[in-house]
Amino acid sequence: MENENVNTVKYPAAVDLKFAKVATTLGLTKRTLFIKMVEYFYRTKKDPADTNDELLKNTMVKSHKAYTSFIKTQEQLLLIPMKESMDKMISNQKDIVKYFNEQVAGHNKAILKNQQEQLIKLLETEKLIQRNFEGKEKLKAIFLQILNHYISTREELGSFKTREKEELAENTRIQIKKL
Repeated sequence: MENENVNTVKYPAAVDLKFAKVATTLGLTKRTLFIKMVEYFYRTKKDPADTNDELLKNTMVKSHKAYTSFIKTQEQLLLIPMKESMDKMISNQKDIVKYFNEQVAGHNKAILKNQQEQLIKLLETEKLIQRNFEGKEKLKAIFLQILNHYISTREELGSFKTREKEELAENTRIQIKKL
């Protein structure tokens, strides 16, 4: 530095130890640190005796108020309408689920019941067809038996007994009608 008028400041030795420690920590000489401290307090207009730093507190309070008002505005503009929309959406979804449970699930139960009834009817029809088939086979067997009896009896009668042949044919017709 140039030769300037240098003033002296007297302070206790305990403060000098702290001052030297701060200067060493910051990598500055004591004189440079002192000059920077004076510039800092001069520019910021802070009171070094005020350890609570009221200016900083006031700035923080103003910032806090600004943030709070911003959040309240956002709450009014975005959050409350968004919550109302979500509530409506949830209500609509509940209505959809209720409708599904009442209508679709009920309809599915009705369809299942109808399918079960159709299955029962189908099984009954199958049994009836099976019985008719078995009855038809028995009927064929009896008819075949009557026909064979008719043929064999006719053969035994010969060709000249017309009246007995007529009785045999009539008797065979009666037996077939009884089937």
